[in-house]
Amino acid sequence: MSFPVTQLGGRPFNHDQSGGAEAEYDRLRGLARQEHGKKSSCMDKAHHAYERGDGAAAHELSEEGNRHGAMMDQYNKQASDFIFRENNAVGRVDSDTIDLHGQFVEEAEDILEQRIKYAQSTGQTHLHVIVGKGNHSYNHIQKIKPRVEQ
Repeated sequence: MSFPVTQLGGRPFNHDQSGGAEAEYDRLRGLARQEHGKKSSCMDKAHHAYERGDGAAAHELSEEGNRHGAMMDQYNKQASDFIFRENNAVGRVDSDTIDLHGQFVEEAEDILEQRIKYAQSTGQTHLHVIVGKGNHSYNHIQKIKPRVEQ
């Protein structure tokens, strides 16, 4: 089940940020949401075409949906990279700290896994992980913290 993503809480930044940076993050996530909507529409139409017995149309619509899904993934990756760079820029967090504000759960898991490997390879003995309160999550429920604690 998916839920429409809207502005639910505060900002995705853990520091004072220019409106331009927040606008860019919101723009990228918005483009990803648009691509998700297009993908869903194509897949629904493909399903109906298949039920009608029009396999060629179903295939073409499915392929178009896959293209929209790939674009959605690209926009989300750009947003994830952007917010990570903004929140973890030199001077914003200590070298033994990682800030995961603004990340989706899967994005946060991938970033954290990479950062743990890096910390281990450089002999770092601990890592502080900053997660949000869930203000941007549906029903304001923390999603990243429980996954980080696993």
